[in-house]
Amino acid sequence: MPVMIEICNAAKTFTMHLQGGVLLPVVRDATFSVAAGECVVLSGPSGAGKSSILKMMFGNYRCDSGSIDILHEGSRIDLAKAEPRQILQIRRSTIGYVSQFLRAVPRVSAQDVVAEPLIATGVPRHEARERAGALLGRLNIAERLWSLPPATFSGGEQQRVNIARGFISEFPILLLDEPTASLDAANREIVVELIDQKKRCGVAMVAIVHDDEIRARIADRLIDVTTFAAAA
Repeated sequence: MPVMIEICNAAKTFTMHLQGGVLLPVVRDATFSVAAGECVVLSGPSGAGKSSILKMMFGNYRCDSGSIDILHEGSRIDLAKAEPRQILQIRRSTIGYVSQFLRAVPRVSAQDVVAEPLIATGVPRHEARERAGALLGRLNIAERLWSLPPATFSGGEQQRVNIARGFISEFPILLLDEPTASLDAANREIVVELIDQKKRCGVAMVAIVHDDEIRARIADRLIDVTTFAAAA
């Protein structure tokens, strides 16, 4: 299977401007790869740099050094050097991201929030909404809620809308930041099934999961990020 992500010696340091410009090294020499159809889980204690690595891979954080090569529409792109416009293009067709928190436009219905990534890639609106409804139903969001804005939902319901939005697209790369946090056992099981389905479709995934059971079930490999932790 082709390598979809290849990270080599990626490093990140934050500047604490409110503390006199103190430098806070977080990650150094992060090096690993992820193949199509593989789920790699980042492991390590809180503060070890897992989320920082995931955000560097999505282009939210710019690497200080090193490279993050991804396979985008047949070409290799280094996210560490990509222009903002390139990063936005990559997010539209290659890299999906499921965070712990839903960020949706106020007053937009849950069904439209989930359908939007499909519509953005040219899927007809009626088809996108139909697929969104099916996925919301699979994640146990009652149909009577589909027309309501997710801001009115409980935390667990919002997270399921977020999961549906992230999993509905056919991106070849998917980043997962605690996708099962705040979910009950039944919905955690559904997320595991969705991840297995993406694997079978050849999607390369990188995840942060603190639940030991879920981590063991979805991980093809564990990456111990403490080996990349930068000494202050």
